[in-house]
Amino acid sequence: MVLLPAFNLGDFFPSLRWIDVLTGFIPSLKSSFGEIDAFLDQVVQQHMIMKVDDGLPNKNDFVDSLLELRKSGKLDFEPTHKNLKALLLDMFVGGIDSTSIALEWVMAELIRSPSIMKRAQEEIRRVVGTKSHIEVEDINQMNYLKCILEENMRLHSPLPLLPRETSACVKFRGYDIPPKTRVLINVFTIQRDPKIWDRPEEFVPDRFQDKRVDFKGLDYELIPFGGGRRGCPGMSFGVAIAEYVIAILLCWFDWKLPSANAQGKDLDMTEVNALTVFMKIPLKLVAIPYSP
Repeated sequence: MVLLPAFNLGDFFPSLRWIDVLTGFIPSLKSSFGEIDAFLDQVVQQHMIMKVDDGLPNKNDFVDSLLELRKSGKLDFEPTHKNLKALLLDMFVGGIDSTSIALEWVMAELIRSPSIMKRAQEEIRRVVGTKSHIEVEDINQMNYLKCILEENMRLHSPLPLLPRETSACVKFRGYDIPPKTRVLINVFTIQRDPKIWDRPEEFVPDRFQDKRVDFKGLDYELIPFGGGRRGCPGMSFGVAIAEYVIAILLCWFDWKLPSANAQGKDLDMTEVNALTVFMKIPLKLVAIPYSP
């Protein structure tokens, strides 16, 4: 995560890529990815060995599902070992890192807006009722929770800049852009454009009540996960986890800042831009068990 967003000349001037070798950037990148590759190899191999039935029901996880899918022959092609590792890497990077960051931003925005948090808690607790756990069907009924997550993704997109590469010659505003040119889509600016969004700098979940747009990649004014065929493969996984965890946090806990005199509106919301955008000062909250 530290190396991926780092500046390297080869991305912008391919003929100077040799400088990245001299500076140690390329060797460091290869070393890091070698460690990741070895880890993924180990994960897949362990799951292949553990496929022997040990009598434990419902023990299948994501890797087991991939192995079963490959074995079933239902695909038009047979995924290779490298294909499986690539899928795992995409899910890990796209679905876990961005999810944890999104959760921190959501809780920060909610602690700054007590009325929004209270409304979300009332909805969640009404849907869950007296049950001791939250089910998938419950999440589908939490419309305001989904609006909160969408508004959070608009204000705090996991990736402020989306890297892409042109596939053909493009003429844009008088400039000729040749094929295979690295371009960056400024998601941060698009999602805070006052021409598109009313009060763009404010946290207003109600703007998504009409379901006019969503972040599935078809509405280009809201593309926190990219769009089209190049959209983030971990989007569905990350969103599902975020919805579930936020619902749990708000259902069975009330929240406050550690300091008795601290006000949510004074919370430092300074961002740090790396591969993903996270809070400069990590959020610290006190959980208070909720009792009806």
